[in-house]
Amino acid sequence: MPLHVSPAPAPALRSVLAALGSPTAVREAHTPALRSVQGPLSPELPLPVHVLDRIVPNEAAPRTRLAGWRFLIRSGERAVAAADTMLTADGWTFSHFFEGPYIVSTELAVRQAESTTTQYQPRLLSIPELYMLTLWLHHDIAADAGGGALAPTDVLVPLAPAPPGITAYRPHRVAELLPVMTLRITPAPLPDLPELPGLLGSPA
Repeated sequence: MPLHVSPAPAPALRSVLAALGSPTAVREAHTPALRSVQGPLSPELPLPVHVLDRIVPNEAAPRTRLAGWRFLIRSGERAVAAADTMLTADGWTFSHFFEGPYIVSTELAVRQAESTTTQYQPRLLSIPELYMLTLWLHHDIAADAGGGALAPTDVLVPLAPAPPGITAYRPHRVAELLPVMTLRITPAPLPDLPELPGLLGSPA
């Protein structure tokens, strides 16, 4: 398999298992699919969730920050929800369960990446400026999954729903996609307007 999934921190996994074993945590989750499942649930496919807080034009290797680890919660052959964990002063801890379109699109993008011949380390990259989530395929499979910068040769696969003008599931090298994302957040220049008499200091 060309994808080298990094193991999640053991405390993060334990916190998710504890939440799954808690009827209160499952019952209070805003996840109807998770509450209605009959049978065992298991956390799988741990992926570090990185955040690109700001898109800077012409930045060669943008830095990201690790925001947490995400697990897909599987029942049988399908993922019914996801669980996020976060790092606190006491270490990794369970944050919340959720469901929605990104669960299906994450699975689809991962399967698509597994069909390639290139080896990658999979991560998730959130880009808040564009309300965009991508599967980040990092070229250095031995790297610390919690650190590092976006390398120009890394691949980003936008997940559905993707922002207008960006096609979901179409892989892009970082060097190709960053200029597109920059254009999406750069406001268009205002047109030059003719001066009107009596305004802006022009003669009346």
